[in-house]
Amino acid sequence: MTLYSSDDDGMPIEQPRPRATPAQRRWRWGSALVAGSVILTVALTATPAPYVIEQPGPTFNTLGTVSVAVEGSDQKEKIPLITIDGATTFPTTGNLNLLTVNVLGIPESLPSWGEIIVAWFDPSKAVVPVDAVFPPNVTNDDRKKENNALMVNSQHDAVAAAMTYEGYEVVSGIEVLGFAKDSPSDGPLKTGDVVTAINGFAPQSVQQLREKLTAAGAGTTVTLTVLRSGKSLDVDVAPYKNDAGDVVLGIGATVSYDFPFDVTIRLDDVGGPSAGMMFALGIIDKLTPGNLNSGLNISGTGTIDNLGNVGPIGGIRQKLFGAKNTGSSLFLAPAENCDAVVGNVPDGLAVFAVSTLTEATSVLDYFRTHTTAESALADAQANGIRTCDAVVSAAQK
Repeated sequence: MTLYSSDDDGMPIEQPRPRATPAQRRWRWGSALVAGSVILTVALTATPAPYVIEQPGPTFNTLGTVSVAVEGSDQKEKIPLITIDGATTFPTTGNLNLLTVNVLGIPESLPSWGEIIVAWFDPSKAVVPVDAVFPPNVTNDDRKKENNALMVNSQHDAVAAAMTYEGYEVVSGIEVLGFAKDSPSDGPLKTGDVVTAINGFAPQSVQQLREKLTAAGAGTTVTLTVLRSGKSLDVDVAPYKNDAGDVVLGIGATVSYDFPFDVTIRLDDVGGPSAGMMFALGIIDKLTPGNLNSGLNISGTGTIDNLGNVGPIGGIRQKLFGAKNTGSSLFLAPAENCDAVVGNVPDGLAVFAVSTLTEATSVLDYFRTHTTAESALADAQANGIRTCDAVVSAAQK
């Protein structure tokens, strides 16, 4: 029996294949698409992207407790986040939450393209180039040291701001930490000197010292009154212009404080300066009869200096969602962050702009009679309370 057709030489002749039916063609295309999708998904899942993901991090109540490691043990214990010794304190209720941002990915272990794509469509997350978060010329140890230093300075400034708000005088001067190379101040000034006055004016911050130097001008001798080894003396120094064009003394400096009582802030494994305002509000609440926050669940963020000025922070969008996740409906944001706030506020959260510690406490007082997001937003303008929408609208006029 012949199983194939042949030519005159007996060679088989290929028979035409039957045409695929529409159903068969659809099945083949579908199979190809599924296979391609599987291959693409595996590739995206396995291939690292040159980005990291910023997302809402842990939330901490400055009026509450934190878990810390017990020295010499693998156990943890709960202690107050803020402890005050040497001054009368009062009971507190509710929350004054500080927010953090968690970074998913490090240079040695980056997120996959699949994770990046998912994050792009999540409003609570931000996709950021890895070099923007982890500069290639900065080691992990250096970055941790810098963030820890920023946190320590933020805590000191928060304590100073809160005590100043409460009526205490805490600034003793501007301490000299070191000198720039070839600085003309190296010699007339010594490391550890505390500058108490410049041409008779007592600076309360490093910025105020800079402003007085700028007003004097480069090459003009200024008289600094300094405390050195417990003695006060006058030192004449001529400021100069640095490479950036700023009038400087060529010193590293920080504010020197003399606190009338002890305030301890304990928050391990969190760095940066953005919790300053919430630390200060927590301290004030503990030092003040009644509840500064009216017993409500309130969140906020912002740097602070010792004079009570509130400054902008990074990761504001992630912190808004962090506040929402922790149950807050009222949020205090630095006014300078309002352009990044508008359009990114999760439903049910009302955001109010502050530029100073005094303004922040005024907003908290307003919340006593406007405890919901809806009522607080509705009456804000009539009560002189700024929302971020109002701040941005005013800037656009």
